[in-house]
Amino acid sequence: AAAALPVLRSLRASAADASPGLVFAKTPSGLQWADAKVGTGKPLQPGAPCTIDYVMSTSGARYGSKIYSTKEVDTPYRWVLGDGKTIKGLEQAIVGGDGMPPMLPGGVRRVIIPSALGYEALAKPIPGMQFQDCQDGRGPGPIPPELTGAGEGAYQRFKNIYCNANRPYQPDIVLDIKLYGKREA
Repeated sequence: AAAALPVLRSLRASAADASPGLVFAKTPSGLQWADAKVGTGKPLQPGAPCTIDYVMSTSGARYGSKIYSTKEVDTPYRWVLGDGKTIKGLEQAIVGGDGMPPMLPGGVRRVIIPSALGYEALAKPIPGMQFQDCQDGRGPGPIPPELTGAGEGAYQRFKNIYCNANRPYQPDIVLDIKLYGKREA
């Protein structure tokens, strides 16, 4: 499962270094990936509904790297491929391209997404606003929801790291993804 991949524990460790046994490849755009489990079936195409579970971590956090897990709150992330509502790096992780093969249903993949394919636009200052508007539904997803209980604090961690115009850089996003869909035996 996506949650079974090791979570980064150190600011100095890269996601690839913290993933023993996984062999990472890199696209020309800087997206890195490694398959923990290759699924079966046909790859999803743009326009198809997509459902995943993910664990979101960051490569640059002061107090631990894990931000959010859909599995912990039993709420998978859903969208339509190519609808513009999801970050480019996650779309590419699912449909492939730029030298990366597509994910197949039932597969588990770790991706390390550079800011240009992630949330870079969310950190750009909005004239007249002190804080960025990066709530779920107002920017490319996935954005952790504001929750109490199991997911409490995830949105605030996400906002402080990826929606902060005062931060001098955006660290890479690390997503452990499990793709749901029709699998073949």
